[in-house]
Amino acid sequence: MIVQKFGGVAMKDRETRKLCIAHVQKGLEEHQNVIVVVSAIGRGEDPYSTDCLLRLTDAFSYSKAASDLAVSCGELIASAILSAELEQAGVPNRVLHGIQAGIWTSGDFGDGTISDVDPALISDSLKETGCVIIPGFQGINEFGQVMTIGRGGSDLTAIALGSALRSTHVEFFKDVPGIMSADPSQTTQVKKFEQLSFRQLMPLLDTDHPVIQKRAALYAMKKAIPLYVRGIASTENGTWVLP
Repeated sequence: MIVQKFGGVAMKDRETRKLCIAHVQKGLEEHQNVIVVVSAIGRGEDPYSTDCLLRLTDAFSYSKAASDLAVSCGELIASAILSAELEQAGVPNRVLHGIQAGIWTSGDFGDGTISDVDPALISDSLKETGCVIIPGFQGINEFGQVMTIGRGGSDLTAIALGSALRSTHVEFFKDVPGIMSADPSQTTQVKKFEQLSFRQLMPLLDTDHPVIQKRAALYAMKKAIPLYVRGIASTENGTWVLP
């Protein structure tokens, strides 16, 4: 089985989600079981993005627990929409969220850490359906409260699940065809890497908009999980990051 992670750009509208569905279908054909991790729909000013949800009230500055509960809804909405559209396309699936996902967190609201992953319910669900959808960016703390795990935390969710479930690799779908030597929106002097080690990857993540959250990449390096970064709309090979 594999884990596939779709970010806000991949989830932003019906047309891009059709591409996501095609990748899920291909993943099921090749690997039989696919765990899908999603981010909130869109970015910035988009209505269901994390930033937009944070601006619903300035009172969130007085309650980080309430703020985390609100922004976690972005990934939950994305999961529900993708689940319905997969069913429409003939792909049975199940959404597991909150305590069902088995992701336990600790630390501070807004920047929690994953303390444990219990994949038992996910494994049980895979006996009934080959596709399980997990909202990224969040877990449950020891008091049963929703806690988010930092900007870009859906990347960490995908890799933590990949480790716990012993997936062959984790796939990331981006608006670029792979890991590039520089930001293609800033310069034309870029090239795509076919393969990298984790140590080669790390310096490339020291930017304002890293292709993968650095905390997630460090987790993958520690757990020796292969990553495959590829374009959501591209048919060319992406970039492998290997232990």
